[in-house]
Amino acid sequence: MSDTIRAADALARRLYAAGCRTAFGMPGGEVLTVIDALQTAGIEFILAKHENAAGFIAEGVHHRDHAPAILVGTIGPGTLNGVNTVANALQDQVPLIVISGCMDADEAARYTHQVVDQQAVFRPITKASFALNAGAAHTIADKAIAIATEGRPGPVHIDIPISVADARISATAHTPRAQASITAPSGPDLETARNWLENAQRPVMIVGVDAMNQGAEAAIIEFAEDHNVPVITTYKAKGILPEDHALSLGGAGLSPLADTHLVPFVQSADLILCVGYDPIEMRPGWRDVWTPSSHNIIDITAVPNHHYMHQSSLNFVTDCAATLRALSDGLDVIKTWSDGEVYKLKSALAEAFPNDETWGPAAIIDTCRKTLPRDTIASADSGAHRILLSQMWECYEPRALMQSSALCTMGCAVPMAIGAKLASPERSVVSFSGDAGFLMVAGELATAAELNLAPIFVVFVDASLALIEKKQRERQLTNFGVDFAQHNFAAMGVAFGGAGVTVRSREALEGALNEAMDADTFTVIAAVIDRGAYDGRL
Repeated sequence: MSDTIRAADALARRLYAAGCRTAFGMPGGEVLTVIDALQTAGIEFILAKHENAAGFIAEGVHHRDHAPAILVGTIGPGTLNGVNTVANALQDQVPLIVISGCMDADEAARYTHQVVDQQAVFRPITKASFALNAGAAHTIADKAIAIATEGRPGPVHIDIPISVADARISATAHTPRAQASITAPSGPDLETARNWLENAQRPVMIVGVDAMNQGAEAAIIEFAEDHNVPVITTYKAKGILPEDHALSLGGAGLSPLADTHLVPFVQSADLILCVGYDPIEMRPGWRDVWTPSSHNIIDITAVPNHHYMHQSSLNFVTDCAATLRALSDGLDVIKTWSDGEVYKLKSALAEAFPNDETWGPAAIIDTCRKTLPRDTIASADSGAHRILLSQMWECYEPRALMQSSALCTMGCAVPMAIGAKLASPERSVVSFSGDAGFLMVAGELATAAELNLAPIFVVFVDASLALIEKKQRERQLTNFGVDFAQHNFAAMGVAFGGAGVTVRSREALEGALNEAMDADTFTVIAAVIDRGAYDGRL
């Protein structure tokens, strides 16, 4: 039997070869063989408290080790609990391998308890869905990883029937498929693009998640500096150019206040380079901000533009770094933005998002950024605090601020911080949650305690769905369904085995952060703010 393995082992070995070292979820009888195979291959299975949070913990690990994330769910309700995190992975371009246990086909034909067509559920929210079979186990495993990681990354689902997981197959795997070579543009379109760049006096780059996934940060910095091109990023790509760089204009996406400054600047440009830019992260105010009839626009993306948020003059479906170098090679540098427009815009943005308030959400963000180390890894939940944080929190490297910026789902920050701390225990890790989002996933504090992890969980406490309450007020609608009780979040931290503190001032917050950085366990910091504290700030 030494020349055979279980079909589940074929999948586990291929995942290990792809760099995976952890998997997350909740077990059930239908996935016991899968979990055993993962452990045997060297991939630790870690129990979370909910499958949705498990997927986000896995994503947090992925942002540190860049290997595919793994979510494991048992049949029916277990697997279906992960639907939200899987849909998020598709929109946010996370290579998530979703493994679900299922009934054997002959059994499902005459037994209905917990039987759901799981492939039908996951097909619309994944890049692909497979049903593992013994004869093609090696092939399906390789296909799943290739599809999840190539092009625009995303989730792939694998349904594993109980008997298939245990089926004996040959231990000899097929040679993994070779990855596609990096491509750069050539021909007349490249020469046109080079001519535009050589003569542009007001060029701007808008950089997105494709560039981050392709590791193009060095090429972007080089290109920006060589041609004096200012850089705006989407929230997901924050830090691809360090945000204290003279050419960084920070992130854009959901803030109407920031858009009043950034959009006119972009419209004043004579060359717009969209580098790995996926407008799925942007609010509708960015739709048709530029058109080929009004600007020279170069789009460099991993896949063709089918979103129609904007169109471009030239479209290159190529590698971001290779294309930037092909555009730039041998060109003379000319003076750009000669009237100091970049400096003026940076100053206007700083004035729009002041950090000198005595107390409130901006003071909390400012105090955390000044107190925590420069290389702190942060995560942000969805809500009013995320919009403000994404504008104010400076990032100095890619993936330094994790968030759900496409699907904008709540409940992601705490588990992503747990995953990041697990993968990078030497780094300071902080999550920022609204009180409602924190309540959704408070049980994962137990996971942090069981893993002996010490991230810092900052909670903005105003007993309201602040962003929705603000929109409700602005539309002069009656206050319904947005308020809840003010809970003792610090006590929750203690109850789950960590530390907890409530703060109402900068001084108290700074002290709590310093203590948290020295602590052996996690800390929940409940930062109490006034109702309506975000008014005029987003």
